[in-house]
Amino acid sequence: MTDKATESWGSRIGLILAMAGNAVGIGNFLRFPVQAVQNGGGAFLIPYLVCFLLMGIPLMWAEWAMGRMAGAKGFHSPPTILASFDKRWFWKYVGVFGIFTNVVVAAYYCYLESWTMAYVWHSVSGTFAGLGQRQVAQFFDNYLNVDFGMPSEAVWYYIACVALNCFILSKGLSGGVELVSKFGMPLLILLGVFLAYKGVTLQAGQNGAVHDGTLGLNFLWEPRFDSLANPKVWLAAAGQVFFTLSIGMGSIHCYASYVSEKEDIALNAMSAGWMNEFVEVVLGSSILIPISVGYLGIEKVIELTTNGGLGLGFRTMPYLFQQWGPFLGAFSGFAFFGLLFFAGITSTLAMGTPWMSFLQDEFGVRRQPAAISFGVVVLLLGLPTVYFFNYGVFDEYDYWAGTVSLVVFAMAESILFSWIFGLDRGWAAIIQSAEIKVPTFFRFVLKWVTPIMLILIFLGALVNPVAGDWPKAVAELQAGNGWQMDDGAIVAKLANQDLDKLNALATSPADFEAIAQKSLFVNGSRALLLLTYAAIAFMVFLAFRRRTKAYLATIQQ
Repeated sequence: MTDKATESWGSRIGLILAMAGNAVGIGNFLRFPVQAVQNGGGAFLIPYLVCFLLMGIPLMWAEWAMGRMAGAKGFHSPPTILASFDKRWFWKYVGVFGIFTNVVVAAYYCYLESWTMAYVWHSVSGTFAGLGQRQVAQFFDNYLNVDFGMPSEAVWYYIACVALNCFILSKGLSGGVELVSKFGMPLLILLGVFLAYKGVTLQAGQNGAVHDGTLGLNFLWEPRFDSLANPKVWLAAAGQVFFTLSIGMGSIHCYASYVSEKEDIALNAMSAGWMNEFVEVVLGSSILIPISVGYLGIEKVIELTTNGGLGLGFRTMPYLFQQWGPFLGAFSGFAFFGLLFFAGITSTLAMGTPWMSFLQDEFGVRRQPAAISFGVVVLLLGLPTVYFFNYGVFDEYDYWAGTVSLVVFAMAESILFSWIFGLDRGWAAIIQSAEIKVPTFFRFVLKWVTPIMLILIFLGALVNPVAGDWPKAVAELQAGNGWQMDDGAIVAKLANQDLDKLNALATSPADFEAIAQKSLFVNGSRALLLLTYAAIAFMVFLAFRRRTKAYLATIQQ
């Protein structure tokens, strides 16, 4: 006897906050503003909102509807949820992505989350007091430099972070996930509002600031409309929408599978989605860039954003906060990294749900052992990202599990929901018990626009040309010069195109050795990911065989 039957959401607001917490993550504050800077500034909002409305909201409705319908039949994990919509054997293995993606993303996301935990402590304990900008940046570099000697600070914080996630998951939905979301989401918004106010009202000449905070806002949101003609910008917008809403992961399905048939999933999805957009577009854009530009200037911020938001978030923000004085500097560090921590943990808790639901439903594992097993798997998968972060293992996990898998799963589920299961039945499930009128325009979007956009995005990612310049690539192909793929294209990644380029430029034995070493870790991490998917697929095979045997035994009786 398992405790699965007792799983449920305690309240509607708790469910919405948990769903919003699933969507709101560290990327809202570190990734989104950098994406906007790199892809057209204010003009980036056009493809971003288009993708949000034509893919984000429709897919959220579809995932909520699929989860609730399957949950009514007793299915709570992605393989069984997808298999309940079509009896062909392969859908359960497509559903494996809904467990695989969450486990792998949690493995490296917990590491990122543990950085914020460590920085909360170092901010309030005064570690950054008196350090210059370069010294703060060096502190972060040293933190990431983990070897196989005595376990370092980074390892201990990572273990503590995984353990905390497991403890909360062991308390169940209402007693663990929902409780943390009810506390964490309001606190996250309060801390975000405080930091956004500080960023926007930053005054040149005060506390060492050289520019007003509004300069950073103007820099961030100044529209560069010529970027709209670049397909790469649209791909970046679509990727950000997927990343920020946790679409194509399977966690929304699992959360929704515990929702009553009387619950308004249309309004719930909209509430969680737009809460995420407020946090991302309003708060997320008002903290990192305005404060950084205010102290460092636009040119320095551009230089740092070429390496992503982490360069600003962890290498510079503690130094900038110290300019506000000892007390306010410590509090602001606590607020910023505490905000990131709560954003992170509400997301990783959602990532644990598909694994736990699968074990509890299919193998009768109780909640606490299921939570512990999730922690063990995450720890084993995640330690390579800790020890070999500088060898690209973290990036490989993020690319294959945090990018490619999302698109593949979302593309498959949109086809399953709208075409195979049938949009008539799917639409009826979306509007069932709805307290809002869902525009019928979205029937057309779900049927045609969303699947076609996903297919185009996937095909584009397969053979994405250099710098995303499709017109130039087509012209080069017509001229007989072949198709030059970007290093980030799926086919190019599989062929190790970037490493081959480095190898061609190498001139010394040390260079060749370094490239060979990186190649070993890159290909090794891919093999580990493939093995992980295969292991989960085998567990799914065993689970369905158990179901078949149980069904046959029932018939014979």
